[in-house]
Amino acid sequence: MVSTRELLSTMPLLFAFLQPLLFAFLLALVSATDATPHRTERLSSAVEDTTETYNNYYNYESLTGRLQSLARRYPQIANLSSVGRSVEDRELWVMRITTDPDKELPGKPKFKYVGNMHGDETVSRQVLVYLIEYLLTNYGEEPRVTQLVNTTDIYILPSMNPDGFEKSTEGDCNGDSGGRSNAKNMDLNRSFPDQYYDTTVPPDDVPEVTAMIKWIQEKKFVLSANLHGGTVVASYPYDDTAAHNRQGHYSKSEEDGLFRHLALVYSQNHPVMKTGEPNCPDAQGENFKDGITNGAEWYDVPGGMQDYNYLHGNCLEITVELSCCKYPLASELQGEWDMNRESLLAYMEQVHMGVRGYVTEAISGAALTNVNIVVAGIRHNLTTGNFGDYYRLLLPGTYNITAMAPGYSPMTVNSVEVVEGKATQLNFTLAPVVSEAAGSTSTLPASSTPVTATSSTTADVSISTQTHGSTDKLPVPQPPPPETQPIQPRDFRHHHFADMELFLRKYKSEFPSITHLYSVGNSVQSRALYVMVISDNPKVHEHGEPEFKYVANMHGNEVVGRELMLNLIEYLCSNYGSDPEVTWLVNNTRIHIMPSMNPDGYEVSREGDVKGVRGRNNSNDYDLNRNFPDQFTENAVPRQPETIAVMNWLRSIPFVLSANLHGGSLVVNYPYDDDKEGISHYSKAPDDQVFQQLSRAYSQENPLMHNGHPCPDVYPNDYFEDGITNGANWYNVAGGMQDWNYLNTNCFELTIELGCVKFPWAKDLPSYWEQNRRALIKFIYQVHTGVKGTVSDSSDGTGIPNATISVAEIKHNITTALTGDYWRLLTPNTYSLTASAHGYESVTTYATVSKDGVEVVDFRLTRLNSASKSQNGPQPTQDPSEKELQSLIKELSIGQGLEELVKSTATESSFRYRRYKEISEFMRGLTLNFPTVTSLRSLRQSVEIRTIWALEISNKPGEADPSKPTIRFVAGIHGNAPVGTELLLEFAALLCINYGKNPAITTLINNTRIIIVPSINPDGREQAVEKECTSTRGFSNAHGKDLDADFNMGNGSQLVAEKVEPETRAMMELIKQKHTLSVALDGGALVATYPYDKPVQSVENEGTLKYLASVYSNNHPKMHLGNTGCSINGQTTNIPDGVMRAAEKQSHMGSMKDFSMDYGQCPEITVYTGCCLFPAAGQLATLWAENKKALLSMLVEVHKGVRGVVRDKRGWPIVGAVIVLNGGARVRTSEGGHFHVLLAPGSHKIEAVADGFQQQRQEVVVYSHEAARTIIIEFDMDNSIFGLPREFVVASAAASMTALVVTACIIWCVCAAKSNHQKDGFHRLRQHRDEYDDEIRLTSMGSKKSLLAHEFQDESESEEETLYANKL
Repeated sequence: MVSTRELLSTMPLLFAFLQPLLFAFLLALVSATDATPHRTERLSSAVEDTTETYNNYYNYESLTGRLQSLARRYPQIANLSSVGRSVEDRELWVMRITTDPDKELPGKPKFKYVGNMHGDETVSRQVLVYLIEYLLTNYGEEPRVTQLVNTTDIYILPSMNPDGFEKSTEGDCNGDSGGRSNAKNMDLNRSFPDQYYDTTVPPDDVPEVTAMIKWIQEKKFVLSANLHGGTVVASYPYDDTAAHNRQGHYSKSEEDGLFRHLALVYSQNHPVMKTGEPNCPDAQGENFKDGITNGAEWYDVPGGMQDYNYLHGNCLEITVELSCCKYPLASELQGEWDMNRESLLAYMEQVHMGVRGYVTEAISGAALTNVNIVVAGIRHNLTTGNFGDYYRLLLPGTYNITAMAPGYSPMTVNSVEVVEGKATQLNFTLAPVVSEAAGSTSTLPASSTPVTATSSTTADVSISTQTHGSTDKLPVPQPPPPETQPIQPRDFRHHHFADMELFLRKYKSEFPSITHLYSVGNSVQSRALYVMVISDNPKVHEHGEPEFKYVANMHGNEVVGRELMLNLIEYLCSNYGSDPEVTWLVNNTRIHIMPSMNPDGYEVSREGDVKGVRGRNNSNDYDLNRNFPDQFTENAVPRQPETIAVMNWLRSIPFVLSANLHGGSLVVNYPYDDDKEGISHYSKAPDDQVFQQLSRAYSQENPLMHNGHPCPDVYPNDYFEDGITNGANWYNVAGGMQDWNYLNTNCFELTIELGCVKFPWAKDLPSYWEQNRRALIKFIYQVHTGVKGTVSDSSDGTGIPNATISVAEIKHNITTALTGDYWRLLTPNTYSLTASAHGYESVTTYATVSKDGVEVVDFRLTRLNSASKSQNGPQPTQDPSEKELQSLIKELSIGQGLEELVKSTATESSFRYRRYKEISEFMRGLTLNFPTVTSLRSLRQSVEIRTIWALEISNKPGEADPSKPTIRFVAGIHGNAPVGTELLLEFAALLCINYGKNPAITTLINNTRIIIVPSINPDGREQAVEKECTSTRGFSNAHGKDLDADFNMGNGSQLVAEKVEPETRAMMELIKQKHTLSVALDGGALVATYPYDKPVQSVENEGTLKYLASVYSNNHPKMHLGNTGCSINGQTTNIPDGVMRAAEKQSHMGSMKDFSMDYGQCPEITVYTGCCLFPAAGQLATLWAENKKALLSMLVEVHKGVRGVVRDKRGWPIVGAVIVLNGGARVRTSEGGHFHVLLAPGSHKIEAVADGFQQQRQEVVVYSHEAARTIIIEFDMDNSIFGLPREFVVASAAASMTALVVTACIIWCVCAAKSNHQKDGFHRLRQHRDEYDDEIRLTSMGSKKSLLAHEFQDESESEEETLYANKL
């Protein structure tokens, strides 16, 4: 018998033996119950007051009540639940904050904060409650918070150790009260499984840890922070080492650089932590460089939670110590919250960096869970979640990433670019491994091309071409027949327009996640030309996903296509998520379906029509398939509204493949439809083989079509081999839509004749569906063949829009979409592909296209002269703010960047029209509420003594800064068109309200001077009447003068200012202050116009002016379509792209636009916001929604073009230097030698001219998606004289002067010698005058005449002597 003493002596050994077993049992129990949902606590109504005071701690009861109250108050974004209970049965409350907080949805990374793990470290508990309240109360108000909540699944657990908190004492800074551990005296941050140490503890002792482990495993968090107290520092893994040295040993994880970055994000946003000197009383002199530390280097912590998250979850976690005092007095809580708020927010935002995406199964399209995502060179993997989604945090760089799972072929995508600020999208499609015995191989891996986010990186990268191998072959799946048959359409009938409209609205309502209904325009009789989009992200173009379209009922009486399209919509929607084939197509294609292009013609057609023409044409009696511009003949037929709408539609979306569905035969018809001779014979397109392949893809799936005998009863002589034909070989069609698609867009289109009867009886419609359903699906699959990829900038990975992809020996190029993605349909073969773009070196590579899928070929282009630019003259230094601006402009110019800015700057406003007094009060209110960014000044007063206000918005309002571009927004020049006034007031409010809150708006305001003049003609505005769409009341000022014809100019540059109206004079003075860009808002049309209003034969720099107007138009949902529906000069007409020269709209002299160009050197575009001059106030909200994005786009555009500084060799700026653009338009440098000119994308020549200096020339390339980069033009002194080199002229002048001096000297010497001889003779003569006289008298026998001659000679010589004497 064993004694009690012996039994007791063996207990420690027994307990040690049982410990790991108990913990293993606990983990098994956790795993077994993973699927069990956490308890959601019934919310009591005990506590309703949610006003935070920041001056007291919450014990368990008050914490519970407060969290319940907040959850009840914000149910749309908050859900309170418990992840488990403490030892003393207290709930471990966690608040989930996100949209749809009661649902598990894909697409949002999960983030968590955990506080109060040590019960006596209480600051974390409180700041997390404050954070919860901050997120909930600011959602929808503060864009940054709204963006976080909308895009992140946030979990906040304020107290992991509620039992310990209850034992702790306020004011206990050192933890002497014993509340650190839980109620079983276990340190929860030493109780997690550890990689270096056996930390097994009894499960009943640490229920808090058990609950956390279960929660971490279940949720697959991406990023986390564990908040503590006792000092001020951010600590990162690993927390211990194998040696367990107490401190000083750096324990490096696989992602040490990433962890350091994450820790720095927190520390650098904390005013004390970032100093690295917490100055804690009990640890004076303890320093942490940059406020961060490696955990083990600080001190060894085995069993810590942060290491467990990293090693056993998908989650990267750091530990943050918030305060020196563990449990400070409540009076200090407000300060602690203020110090940590920015860090808490900035750290959460890091969950959106790196790479993210989905992994799906190639055959079924189903999501694959627990797939390993492997990054080459980093020995730490993570796995996909329940929706096949993953979120891999990575620092900016280039990575090779692999998705691998048992039973599937692994797939690798090389050279994935990760940039700052935005996660790169990278999806994987894994093919199941099929055994060789089954007759198949595992060569089906597929991927979508990764999206390269915007970046400000500008490092030189050499040319590289990425031609992916077999792992980048994207197959078109040909799935086996599904076990369960897909749901077929049930309602077969003919749909009149109203019925069709309701059908489309019904499916949009029932399937909102995969459908989007829109109209591209209206028919002659104002019926909408509806398009239904079906895709997993139907409202936007996704990078790498091709755009496909079907167009039907172009001829109104050919109705089979119309009904088949409605059947197809029903089929795709009903089978999405259940049928693998449909699901794959919808997930990987953006499918546009236009059931009726000619709804007017349909309404007059008759059921049973076999081969008639009633309803074939539109209501203007024009055949729409003869109404498009033609390559061989000039189509003089008036372009119809339906044609115009479709042409604009095709220009706005990068369609790849299309079919135009007709009736009257049974055949697939491919380009060309006509030829130069206009006769019926084969007219081959450059892609003839591709068109034949596409045509057979449809015809072979139609059981009747491929036989080639379409309509033996109606057309017995018709035969089409394989059921396909070249269009012109069948019969000649000039002005057809399919040829226009091919020649003017990237889209390959076929015309498909669906049956011999044009308007069959409704009872026959099921048979048409049965004959065509497989062909319709198979044809959509063809968009996933050929070659696809991305053309990007080698320096930063940014996609290059409008780059050209050419294929050797095929004379038909296509261009890249906005984010640089492209698709090129090709038949199986090996091709030489070249990518080229303005300002870049072209790259050529080879690609082999197989019949099984699409080949991915990415191009990375290097900028021209990028290597030599740094050597040619001085280069400006780039400060961080400039890099930030460049990155922002790129982000807002590519993809959905601007759209996201529009969404993130939503403001609540009750739109109404304001009279002068209220406008003045509103503008004063802006300056009073936002004094740091606004400045209000009076330009002048109107005739009736109303002030013309100008509001400046800038980070330094009122201070001139020539280095910043200045944009001028003006409205109300015609008082009867006040929409522009209201739009500009709302625009000003949006900018002010979002400053300091929205990072993009803040950066734009910091780098721009924005001048807003909302009402130039306040007197006219007071006279105008609401709902008067065409009235001229208020059009003029109080003197009856049209102000837009009052900007009079005299000869040359003399302004006739004394003769102009006071309103005009006010604007003249403002315009002469030299702005970069001006946008004027008016009404009465829907178009953007550019200079000039006066009739001129040619306009200098017209390409740039037209481009600026098109920027506004393209960002307006209606304007760019060109089908305004407004009367211009008495006619309703189409305006291509919604842009025209102002003189073409209404030519007149003395316009503000022309004055701005000629005297302000500032391009001005005028935007007409709608057909009605003074619409009802109820329409203002819609008009704002239509123009908001366009107004913001101009704020972005003003930062593009070319800017620079002109200076001399000494570095002194040259003011007034002339900058000549492309040999025409001119601007002058301003103070500091600055200049900024807006230019259309492309190459431009710039000349700089200044008096006394040599002329300088540069060639620059402007990119549509990049901010203007600063160039420096440095002048040398002008060394030319009379056009000759200064040195030559000076040397020549010196030589000439020397020659002159030498000649003069010679002459002087000769003359001097002669003069001396004569002087000597005369001197002697005078000395012996008497002797001479005697001699003359005595011996001379000559006459008196001789004597006189001697005297004359003597006198003359005396005069000559005087002359020389005077000269010398």
